[in-house]
Amino acid sequence: MAVYAAGGYYYPDRGLDALRTEMRGYLDLGYDAVKMKIGGASLREDLTRIEAVIDIVGAAGRVAVDANGRFDRSTAQQWAAALEGYGLRWYEEPGEPLDFELNHAVTACYDGAVATGENLFSVPDVINLVRYGGMRPERDVFQMDAGLSYGLSEYVRMLEVLESNGFDRRFAFPHGGHLINLHIAAGLGLGGCESYPGVFQPFGGYPDGCALSAGRIAPTDAPGFGLEQKTGLAELIAELTA
Repeated sequence: MAVYAAGGYYYPDRGLDALRTEMRGYLDLGYDAVKMKIGGASLREDLTRIEAVIDIVGAAGRVAVDANGRFDRSTAQQWAAALEGYGLRWYEEPGEPLDFELNHAVTACYDGAVATGENLFSVPDVINLVRYGGMRPERDVFQMDAGLSYGLSEYVRMLEVLESNGFDRRFAFPHGGHLINLHIAAGLGLGGCESYPGVFQPFGGYPDGCALSAGRIAPTDAPGFGLEQKTGLAELIAELTA
């Protein structure tokens, strides 16, 4: 499966050099695409951060940016205009996830891909996103998370909604960055998955046995999800279930 490394958070004691080091570390691990946060600084400062990451990764098409629903409509559109020329991988959650009108306004003015869906938890939510959110087939990305959405059966029904409306499941990249979603992405033939190699430990990232090379990864053949192979996670499970 295609996999990208998510990070690029804001830290009070870290500047551009630390951001560059973080992203270079992901490339050294075998990732070839990354995602970073935006919206926590001024537009000018964030554009400088984006340019620094593009410089490290080597291509804007391998860099996604995530606003975590921070912007109102006018700010989301202002950001869309500022990002337009970069050719980024995608612009994620520009505004409130249930504000489908805002999402539609962004897709109407932004030629690049928009990604959303991690905070949609049911089939009706996805139906409304398809109807009113302005999502474009073969371009925009769906990030619903089966673990947050009443489970795998509900998630499969979400995929059916997408496909019945002309969308391709290969544009689904589940939110989460953990082993369960890696298995779901592989089993359902999705576009890929995300990883959190630097945060949300011990759940973020994958076991060493999941061979990672050139931005692609495969689950191991461990029974179940292989959670016991993840460094630190087996010990935590044993502690919690003792």
